[in-house]
Amino acid sequence: MTDLPPPKERRRLREAKSLSVKQLAATIGVTPATVRSWESGRTSPEGHRHAAYAKVLAHGPTPQPVREPVPQPVREPVPQPALLPEPESAPASASASVAESQPAPGSRDEPRPLHDATPAEAFDLLYARAAPRLVHQTYALTGRRHLAAESVERAFHLAWQRWPEVATDRDPAGWVRAAAYEYALSPWHRLRRSHKRLDRQPADPDQGPLRDAVLGLPPAYRRTLLLYDGLGLDLPDTAAETEASTPATANRLLYARAAVAEQVPELADPELLQERLAALTSTGPEVKLPEARVVRTGSEHRIRFWTRLTAGFVVLLTASTGYTLATAPTYYARPTGAPHRVEGVPPRGGPQRLTAEDVKLRQKLRTEPANGPGRLVPSTD
Repeated sequence: MTDLPPPKERRRLREAKSLSVKQLAATIGVTPATVRSWESGRTSPEGHRHAAYAKVLAHGPTPQPVREPVPQPVREPVPQPALLPEPESAPASASASVAESQPAPGSRDEPRPLHDATPAEAFDLLYARAAPRLVHQTYALTGRRHLAAESVERAFHLAWQRWPEVATDRDPAGWVRAAAYEYALSPWHRLRRSHKRLDRQPADPDQGPLRDAVLGLPPAYRRTLLLYDGLGLDLPDTAAETEASTPATANRLLYARAAVAEQVPELADPELLQERLAALTSTGPEVKLPEARVVRTGSEHRIRFWTRLTAGFVVLLTASTGYTLATAPTYYARPTGAPHRVEGVPPRGGPQRLTAEDVKLRQKLRTEPANGPGRLVPSTD
């Protein structure tokens, strides 16, 4: 991502190219108030607006801005902002992706990219540039200050664990933003007592109705609205980050705009809604974030802890399995119990031991013929 010059230098470059605020706003596809906010340093462009703004300041406006093709949604077409072609060169390494402009010796206004940054230095530069803005964006997404800071810190922990993947990504700040949004919108936070209630209303009373309307949307619609209208991402990038199809993302955007306009009628104009959402995502409560070095150290400690815990569990499981195999019997032994007298058993009902008379009778019966003893026949005598 191309770095922008300081806010004071932005205005000088615009005036050097004989561009008014309205002309620059029409070229990029934003309102003049948004351009003034960029030049004053209150906000900074995101997504394709960042690349378009940097190209206009460097080379001047293009003859005809390119409009992104939008699929037809179910209800009405989504108005798309004017886009400019992306910069010709894309970052190819970690230092080129996240290098922050630093003042050169003898001049405080001329930026100088850091080409030979180490992974730790590149991570620190990304953290210093993206973390404060990401906290404000996550706060607008959740309405909870502590949850926003925790989500951003967890996202940078994950980014340092997967730094080769993040460093070669075309938008490292977008990678961290997606991780922070996923953690912030996790349904498990509903079980935490500290996150059941929203924070107090913002200091600016004009942002209260818009904040309540945005937080009243379902999480997927809320995220889509903030990414497209608040940060200025185009429709395909918004669909990719929310893991939805482009037509579904367009319908979500329409529904979210209609729901916000129903609660805040003056925001029915998409341009005014974009301006107000850009201000909402760029401001928020002051949160003290840990230093980049502390975040990197915490991520390494977390990796070390889970690695040791996993190794310990594997060793314990292996030892218990080996002990079981060593001590388990390899044959079946019938269990034997000690002899004891059993009370309350009824007497046997079957044949008993023969007495002497029974034995004598049995022997006699066995010696007799098969037909038995002779019959006594009465005689007449």
